Amino acid sequence: MPPLRLCVKPVFASKWNKESKGVVWVFIMSIDKHGAIENARKDLAKRLKIDAADVKESSVEDSDFPDLSLGAAEDGEMSGQMITRGWRIRLEAQGKTYEYRADKNQVRAYKFKGKSFRI
Repeated sequence: MPPLRLCVKPVFASKWNKESKGVVWVFIMSIDKHGAIENARKDLAKRLKIDAADVKESSVEDSDFPDLSLGAAEDGEMSGQMITRGWRIRLEAQGKTYEYRADKNQVRAYKFKGKSFRI
């Protein structure tokens, strides 16, 4: 498994964390391209109820996405409008091609059965 990087950033306390006063430290595990591909492969296998070995990597390319949700927002999700650098991952399984989008902070299934999902 590829090494994970740990990013630390301060976040101001909000209503979701009423006990905290001032700043809350949030720890985010950062992933690299290979980790993102593996997460996408495992997610697709789970969604299709097949073995991960039956999911093949078709292509992976660097890409600029139109927003922080990588152009793959979940229903009702609002996303910051900032060009975000990441990877477009195409996987093949059961004779079909599926697209995932990822950056160092997240992996998303893009239009899987018509809907996008954050994994």
